[in-house]
Amino acid sequence: MNGRFLINRGDAKVMGVAAGLANYTGVDVTLIRVGVVVVTVMGAFPWTLIAYGIAAFVGREQGYRGLNRVAVREESRERMRNLDLRMQAIETYVTSSNSRLAREIEELR
Repeated sequence: MNGRFLINRGDAKVMGVAAGLANYTGVDVTLIRVGVVVVTVMGAFPWTLIAYGIAAFVGREQGYRGLNRVAVREESRERMRNLDLRMQAIETYVTSSNSRLAREIEELR
C-alpha cells in the first residue's frame, strides 16, 4: 500500500477512482475496473455506483509531484509546438513533387 488514497486523473477512464485504487493497493488497474463491473453486474448495482461516487467526491486528487499547473501547461504547449512542426514537415514531404515518394506509392499499388 502506498499510504493515502489519491484519485489519479492522469490514468482515469471515468473519474480516476480505479486508477487511484490501483496505485493505493498495487493491483493492476484493469483488474480493479473489471472487478467493479463484475460486482456491479452480479447484483450490487446501486451500491457500487454510490461507493464509486463517494470515493470520487471524498478522495483527494493526485498532484503533479512538485510541478505547478503553469509549468505543466507550458510543457504541454511545447509538446504541441513540436508535434505541429513534425506534422508540417510530413505534410511538406508528402505534398512536394517527390519522385522517390511517387515511385514508392506506385510500387505499393
